[in-house]
Amino acid sequence: MKLRADQTGDRGLPMPLWLQGALESAQAAVISALAVIAPIVAVWTTAGFRDTGFEFLARLAGQAWLLIHGVPLLLDTGGAGAAAAAGQPESGTLSLIPLGLTLIPFLLAWRAGRRLARASYTDQLWQALLGSWLMYGAFGFATGFLCRTPDVGVSLWFAALVPLIPVALGMVIGARREAGSWSRLIGVDAVAWLSRTSQHSRWAGSYLGSAIQAGFVAVMGSLAMAAALLAVDLLVHWNLIIAVYEALHAGPVGGAALTLAQLGYLPNLAVFALAWTSGSGFALGVGSTAGPLATAVGPLPTIPVFAALPSGALDYGFVALVVPAIAGVLAGWWFLRAGENHFDEWLSIKVKARWFTATVSTLVLGAMIGAVAGLLTAGLAWLARGSVGIGRLTDVGPDPLTTALFIAVETGVGVVIGYAAGPWLERRQRLHEADLEPAAK
Repeated sequence: MKLRADQTGDRGLPMPLWLQGALESAQAAVISALAVIAPIVAVWTTAGFRDTGFEFLARLAGQAWLLIHGVPLLLDTGGAGAAAAAGQPESGTLSLIPLGLTLIPFLLAWRAGRRLARASYTDQLWQALLGSWLMYGAFGFATGFLCRTPDVGVSLWFAALVPLIPVALGMVIGARREAGSWSRLIGVDAVAWLSRTSQHSRWAGSYLGSAIQAGFVAVMGSLAMAAALLAVDLLVHWNLIIAVYEALHAGPVGGAALTLAQLGYLPNLAVFALAWTSGSGFALGVGSTAGPLATAVGPLPTIPVFAALPSGALDYGFVALVVPAIAGVLAGWWFLRAGENHFDEWLSIKVKARWFTATVSTLVLGAMIGAVAGLLTAGLAWLARGSVGIGRLTDVGPDPLTTALFIAVETGVGVVIGYAAGPWLERRQRLHEADLEPAAK
């Protein structure tokens, strides 16, 4: 039986699975490299770089490929320029990952994972994955080795291992999508394993799983609303953004490349907006802060999107703090409709006072979902933040711990409100549907 049982008899290419995996990875690496090289070549052909040598172009493209995979680049100015004159550090790490461009290798790996799953039996998929990851690691190692310069250093260990993170994640998710379930993917009968556990263990696992899903709903809801606020902010300040474009005199090709780079960082900006709505804010340089109550940042690079940053004290900025709470209300309502509150059931068996058990179970649920939302937000903040290299911009983005604490508290409060008000909302919805039925007839 294959991963997708009895659907096709095609085993893919007539070659060993490890070799097919290696070819899939090589294809993904080349396509993602071409996607990075294309805009760089376009700028190079219009004399957009001071160095016009082919070797410079190839190394710059390789360094950009490593960066979109999350590999930090070690920059060294050699004490030249304004940074040295201002007494700022002469070296630093470029670790601000353009998450939007990271989706390119992730999606290519997702496609490769599905193809490898179709070509493998359940107990043989590891061969294809191992071959693909070894090939991609070798590609990253070679790129790091060839693209190192005195000004831009690359750790070969990082170059070989870090690109495997988005690629391996994409392949596993793609293979899981093709298999239809994790048990068929890894050859373990999850139903049989769960049947051997106790009833209390199954209840606890179901409760925890529902809380994790509700936390995910809360984070996605907060992120969606924060992204919507970001879009509105960009539209409101569109004239300022256009003015920065005109002041740069980048030309059509340079402007297009700059726009592409900003789109690559759009997911990062969405996470920045999430931190902004939480009240914790984010940094745009050492010692700076941008939040809903006040914004205090120093001089920024001439990048168009920075023109949309709200400045000074905002009279109604505190209203943004309701965004995570609203997402928490939605998560609490979702848990009421789709989750399983076995803790409330167990507590009701132990204690007969319903007012006490309902209150305690709701508060515990808010704390659980809030904690999950905080942990997920900390991961997003850690991925989105980083360093631009040298000068003040060695601290860009939200602080993971602070943002997680703010989101956890605000989401938890929203969950308590949403779960407590859920029965009333359900009754209102049923009454509304009952009123509509006679009209429909």
